[in-house]
Amino acid sequence: MTENLQRLGLQADVRQGDGRTPEQWCGDEQFDRILLDAPCSATGVIRRHPDIKWLRRDRDIAELAALQREILDAVWPRLKSGGTMIYATCSILPQENHEQISAFLAAHDDAVAETLPQGQHHGWQVFPTIDGGDGFFYAKLMKK
Repeated sequence: MTENLQRLGLQADVRQGDGRTPEQWCGDEQFDRILLDAPCSATGVIRRHPDIKWLRRDRDIAELAALQREILDAVWPRLKSGGTMIYATCSILPQENHEQISAFLAAHDDAVAETLPQGQHHGWQVFPTIDGGDGFFYAKLMKK
């Protein structure tokens, strides 16, 4: 992240820490924008990491979805009113993506998902392509 910011001539306050315990790395501070690159199954990058097919187990998906939910719930209060959070995964599984965001929105009445230009509801799902592109998902959440 820092290298990309430098390359682009941009600045940002980059913080890295366990998303389940934001108080350990940001205290009570709130942010205008948060990029939550959530831990996930990495099913969208199997082409580059074929060992994922052998390392993942069915139970991993439910455990990862629970972890993602825990992180979303812990980090959300750190976003200022009117702020934006990008939730991103390199997964193609609905449990980690659209379903995750739908459940989050149902539980947080101060959260709104922006409808993206691609017309997909609650985020944008990209699937791996024959040309070599990876699969990923992101949702843009705004706090009322």
